[in-house]
Amino acid sequence: SLEDCQEFVEKLNLLTGEYFIVPSQSQWQRAAKGGNESQGYTYSGSNTVGDVAWYKDNSSSQTHDVKTKSPNELGIYDMSGNVSEWCSDWYGGYIYNSQTNPTGPDWGNEKVVRGGAFSLEDTYCRVSGRSSATSSWNDENYGLRIVMEK
Repeated sequence: SLEDCQEFVEKLNLLTGEYFIVPSQSQWQRAAKGGNESQGYTYSGSNTVGDVAWYKDNSSSQTHDVKTKSPNELGIYDMSGNVSEWCSDWYGGYIYNSQTNPTGPDWGNEKVVRGGAFSLEDTYCRVSGRSSATSSWNDENYGLRIVMEK
């Protein structure tokens, strides 16, 4: 669950003296798209989902070790497929004008989840794809990618 992930991040911060966070959906999307190196791919690192993602059609209904598919332009693995990743934003509609580091609504019932998963169709693996869940929802399809703030 996101609650479990946040507890992990708090403990990690105490143990390391660093400051890690669950990324916002805009931070997650920028990393998945390849940052300043972006080639504009549909999936994180390719226009061919099977090159970069474990998803319903190729996963044999299970997660796989990280780095067994190709990375994106920043060298980041598994941002499309394998497990969906929690984001810190509340889920809500997009504002369709140009923004810098946008955030979600100030409150809501569900948090954003990005990146597709081993049990989902390829459409969920798109860099632009997103879904949502309550922060207490615990599911084998969900995981965590952390960001270190400086």
